[in-house]
Amino acid sequence: MGKYLAHRVFFLLVSFAAALLVIFVLLRLLPGDPANALLPVDAAPEQIAAARARVGSDLPLTRQAAAWIAGVVRGDFGESAISSVPVAPEVLKRLAVTIPLTLISFFLSALLAGVIGFAAAYKNGRWYSAVLTAFTQIALAIPIFWIGIIFVWVFALRLRVLPSGGWPPEGWGNPVAALRALVLPAATIVFMMSATLARYIRASVLNVLDSGSIRTARSLGFSLVASFLYHGIRNACVPVVSILGIELSSTLLGAVVVENIFALPSLGSLLTKAIAQHDYASLQGVLLTTTFLVLVIGFIVDVVQRILDPRLRSPAGG
Repeated sequence: MGKYLAHRVFFLLVSFAAALLVIFVLLRLLPGDPANALLPVDAAPEQIAAARARVGSDLPLTRQAAAWIAGVVRGDFGESAISSVPVAPEVLKRLAVTIPLTLISFFLSALLAGVIGFAAAYKNGRWYSAVLTAFTQIALAIPIFWIGIIFVWVFALRLRVLPSGGWPPEGWGNPVAALRALVLPAATIVFMMSATLARYIRASVLNVLDSGSIRTARSLGFSLVASFLYHGIRNACVPVVSILGIELSSTLLGAVVVENIFALPSLGSLLTKAIAQHDYASLQGVLLTTTFLVLVIGFIVDVVQRILDPRLRSPAGG
């Protein structure tokens, strides 16, 4: 296991290094110059030269890439060309909103999807199984921003029990207000993610319930639920773990969209602002942070799968 972990950590670092280069190159392929965000329409050549020197776009690409990568290694993502604020502290401050929203939404989605998926598989062929399946199909067909708008209309405008958006000025210093601000965004993500996860969980549970190990346990006198809990749940979890990793990454990226709907001061609003203002430093910081988090999620999923499935630890499976 130690050798495998060392191999995966090495692969994680290589992937992160490749992501550094890809993000830098792709942003530089976009039309325009980062200095344009600082210039008026009728800027003089001297102003253009000064702006390019300020943002560093007058340097060769190799020097720009080397300077940015060296800064990332030191934990310095540079400064915003618009606000002159260091990017790294700004990203960390906004992660204090994005990470809790992502984790709360993901765990609630996994819990709800587990109940729906198991119930739909356990009572497969019954009318309520068809209702649960229909619910997941309808939920997947509705755009996520529509769900957010509907929740705002019902719970904020009609019932007036939850805020329609925004973030308390004191942040997590007022945990009750902070959690209230996350209820509707989290509910929006849970509505979508639980529908997707429930379909995979139902398929995995159906496959396990039809396996030989469950039929053997039933023949020995175990009930269907007991047979699944003692002999099938681990096998059902193996394929679901991969989907959970993908959905956790999707939850993180989906939170970036939902955060804009509810006006949360998070990575989503920073990303939108950076795109609108052509702020390359902030844009690179947000993209690099989300890419790193997705890579870490993939690393954790690989390790958990290896723990759950002994076939992956055998010489043939390794």
